[in-house]
Amino acid sequence: MLQHERWLNLQRKADTLWQRTWDRHLRLAVTGLARSGKTAFVTALIQQLEQAGFSARLPHWQVLQQGRLLGVQQVVQTHQHIPTFGYSQALSVLSSDPPGWPEPTQTLSEIRLELRFRSQHLLRQKIGHDVCHLYLDIVDYPGEWLLDLPLLDLSYAQWSAQIREQLQSPRRRRLAEPWLSAGSHWSASQPFSAMVDKVKNISALYTQYLQDCRQQLGLQSIQPGRFVLPGEFAGAPMLQFVPWVWGASPESPEHDSLYGLLQARYEAYKEHVVKQFYQKHFSGFDRQIVLVDCLQPLKVSHEAIYDLRDTLGQLLQSFQYGSSYWWQRLFSPRIDKLLFVASKADHVTPDQHPALLSLLRDLVQPGLARARFEGVSLECMAMAAIRSSEYHQVDYLGQPLTVLHGIDLAGHELALFPGVIPSRIPDPDFWQNSPLRLTDLRPPLWQKDQARPHIRLDQVLEYLLGDKMQ
Repeated sequence: MLQHERWLNLQRKADTLWQRTWDRHLRLAVTGLARSGKTAFVTALIQQLEQAGFSARLPHWQVLQQGRLLGVQQVVQTHQHIPTFGYSQALSVLSSDPPGWPEPTQTLSEIRLELRFRSQHLLRQKIGHDVCHLYLDIVDYPGEWLLDLPLLDLSYAQWSAQIREQLQSPRRRRLAEPWLSAGSHWSASQPFSAMVDKVKNISALYTQYLQDCRQQLGLQSIQPGRFVLPGEFAGAPMLQFVPWVWGASPESPEHDSLYGLLQARYEAYKEHVVKQFYQKHFSGFDRQIVLVDCLQPLKVSHEAIYDLRDTLGQLLQSFQYGSSYWWQRLFSPRIDKLLFVASKADHVTPDQHPALLSLLRDLVQPGLARARFEGVSLECMAMAAIRSSEYHQVDYLGQPLTVLHGIDLAGHELALFPGVIPSRIPDPDFWQNSPLRLTDLRPPLWQKDQARPHIRLDQVLEYLLGDKMQ
């Protein structure tokens, strides 16, 4: 039995190598920060692919419009150690009455699809081998994990100094008071043996601080990311440390001192969590889509939107750029297409989509030049994987005004003009009297076997898969 399993594993590896050689295997990574809609996006993407040629409306996906798509189906994934994306469960939640949004991404998951199509290459058509297969691995993972990759270049002292600088913000410092007070009498040189429980408790307070920064201040730049989304490492000692902010860092700390053990756990976190994620998963992605909720910080503060800009800059620095030629794909896959998407475009009226897209471009602008210099294809779009609203024109003071119609999360019908979206990062006084009326919406009531309405999901498909289905 064991020998048979080994033989099957060898067959899978050989099949994957063959698919990569002929460019018939693509690992598409989907990520985004909290509340960006990753699970809903992956669910909608799979359903649209399954319903392509049936109930799906995908006018910009060329392989479908040219009549060359033969079908899409889910197949067994090759990575047995990765949890399977809960597509059926998410679809059931979306199709319930009343419908709801599926549970957010908590850990890494994967699903594999086989896309069968006819090639338009003349040589393949002449020799009668025009039926092709594209194996698409969709990998969903929390964007917070990406924020840890810069830690690989930071020592514990450097990271602590970085956090100490963040605490200059009065609002951050107010939220940090519980864990700052808990460690205010600590000494870097005191023995760690008597501090184990106290370190565990203060790490819990630090984790709560990170959660509060995200929920109360709308901030995204939280480190370590696994503290708020630990996945399989929940309860591990290497997730029980805090930055040293109570004085200068010692140059040569004793290994059994409090500082020495905090430093050791930080290094263990980098080695066994951050580096392992990069080596096992991130370095193998071919293409990446990053979902960005640009609307949430507009509801919060100037600090929140600048934090989002800085966070997106960190994400851009994490990607391995460069054209992915076929010989590189065999031995060193690299992300050759990167798509940033302003999600929840259905929360504003269509006339505001250009401004929403412009705002996204302004947020990622600091990293665009480097990406293009390195040769990566990078694009920005405004999209809604599942459209939760309708639009109607009304007369307002003698002028036509587009109004959004939908149902909020409490189940109340609404009709409103959400406001004018700024096309660039606004000045601080924008929040003094914000003209925006942005509301979270419930998904529409829809049949389970019918593809849901969307905004530009077909353009996303064409950008990410179009060149692989020629």
